[in-house]
Amino acid sequence: MTSFEHDPVMVDEITAIFDAVPAGTVIDATLGAGGHSHALLSRRADIDILGIDQDADAIDAALSRLSEFADRVRTSRRRFNELDEAMAEHGVTEISGALFDLGVSSPQLDRAERGFSYRSEGPIDMRMNSDQQWSAQDVVNGYGSYELERVIKTHGDERFARRIADAIVAARPIATTTELAEVVTTAIPAAARRTGGHPAKRTFQAIRIEVNQELDVLPDALDQAVVATLPGGRVAVLSYHSGEDRIAKQRFSVAAGVCGCPHDLPCVCGAIQTVRVVRGVPKRASADEQARNRRSSSALLRVVEKTEPIPKAMI
Repeated sequence: MTSFEHDPVMVDEITAIFDAVPAGTVIDATLGAGGHSHALLSRRADIDILGIDQDADAIDAALSRLSEFADRVRTSRRRFNELDEAMAEHGVTEISGALFDLGVSSPQLDRAERGFSYRSEGPIDMRMNSDQQWSAQDVVNGYGSYELERVIKTHGDERFARRIADAIVAARPIATTTELAEVVTTAIPAAARRTGGHPAKRTFQAIRIEVNQELDVLPDALDQAVVATLPGGRVAVLSYHSGEDRIAKQRFSVAAGVCGCPHDLPCVCGAIQTVRVVRGVPKRASADEQARNRRSSSALLRVVEKTEPIPKAMI
């Protein structure tokens, strides 16, 4: 079995972002193998980490990796939209910041038995929480053509969603990830296969997002993080999909007090600014990192800093 190791994306940028937060607890809402947490704990002796992850293997691996900081690490096996519950579990009432590194980690992709990879043969699974009953098998072999098209187009930004959905339905039952990848690949026109990486990448991403309801729970998770963060604390999001980034941008805009009132009239919508967008932060990984770590090539970083509440009508 592949060891649960992971090269954290934009780790230098993330640690620099959290250099400015007050001492206290930082939530790593997608703990994974603990790469970002290790960097933060190494850099700041005055913070501790509350790590959240629904993958039991990830938590075990992170605790091993973070063993030198054992007295400054707590974990909670939950989805990140249960951030409030994780805080209550450990008696945390406010936080100095939160980090969301979205998507699937390299170790999950590399372990064929998890069913995330289009490159290695395994069951069509894709569950981040192995206790969950619903899996990718239910989507691939159970959804109708219209439902599949919606998933692949919405969650994968795939322009050949209709062709792929029809091909999947026609090829059922599909038993393995490599079989699914082949069906998807043959459904895409030959000319389109030669650019943009593996032809099945977008479809696998879309099915994974559907299985784990990733976009459904993200807005509430980000709202909880913003509310829980102290003034001067920061919330950072690394997204790998346009849908994730749109949600982060929208929820941060709401927290920043963006309203629809005419600019030449007082605000009457009740908007309250509780964060400011942190400027001067690189939005993408460096060219060197993208060459070294292919997962970083699609990463997009957004960061906000908590402020004292300011009604927009007062600005």
